[in-house]
Amino acid sequence: MKSLSCLFSFVILLTLTHLSAAQTPSAAPAFWPEGKRVALSLSFDDARLSQVDVGTKLLDEYGVKATFFVLTSSVSKRLDAWKQAIVNGHEIGNHTELHPCSGNFPWAKPNALEGYTLDKMKSELVRANKAIEAQLGITPKVFAYPCGQTFVGRGVTAKSYIPLIAELFSAGRGWLDEGPNDPTFCDMAQLTGMEMDGKEFEQLLPIIENAKKTGHWVVLAGHEVGESGNQTTRVAMLRKLCEYAKNPANGVWIAPIGVVAKYVKNK
Repeated sequence: MKSLSCLFSFVILLTLTHLSAAQTPSAAPAFWPEGKRVALSLSFDDARLSQVDVGTKLLDEYGVKATFFVLTSSVSKRLDAWKQAIVNGHEIGNHTELHPCSGNFPWAKPNALEGYTLDKMKSELVRANKAIEAQLGITPKVFAYPCGQTFVGRGVTAKSYIPLIAELFSAGRGWLDEGPNDPTFCDMAQLTGMEMDGKEFEQLLPIIENAKKTGHWVVLAGHEVGESGNQTTRVAMLRKLCEYAKNPANGVWIAPIGVVAKYVKNK
């Protein structure tokens, strides 16, 4: 009887062990280079002055390279600084010529997306690329949707311009999205972009840590770089984020959007 009891106990223990193993989520498969567990890209829109007056200098301290989606009218105000940013390894992307958004924003009515066609948008994107090439000597390979909006026209004539971005660029980034990108599934022409303006490091850390569990790619997006203010990525947060990402123990691959997009496509 004792042997039967021992055998019964062993079978139960073995069954519980198998059930426990089945319920434990497996680690994300190796995908990123050098055994990194998550990819992280920092990006900034509009070529605002604080980006090169403050932002690139801070990032350069840590050897962190970011993506800057520029407007040529703003680049001309700090032309030498933007050229130096490229020399230092930062990526320049296209953010259109006139920053068209929905006319529901009062400031956007003169260039409302509702009044655009696909042909008009394509012409603007090509002009912006040529202007950036003339200013900075590089042709942008990546794009960010102004206001995160991906349509032209209205009503029955409305169309998505995502296919146009797929035709012209290696990657297109959204805005105010709710989660990171699955590198084995994501559409490069509409990568999710999560806001980092106004956020503390402690608010962003759980997003990155959760992405580690699935091996996802976190793309953060901001505007101004400073201590405070509207649409401003905080200097203190950026320092903590760079320190965290550059610590090998944290398993973060931090690189510009175009670099990560190329790796994903090749992988």
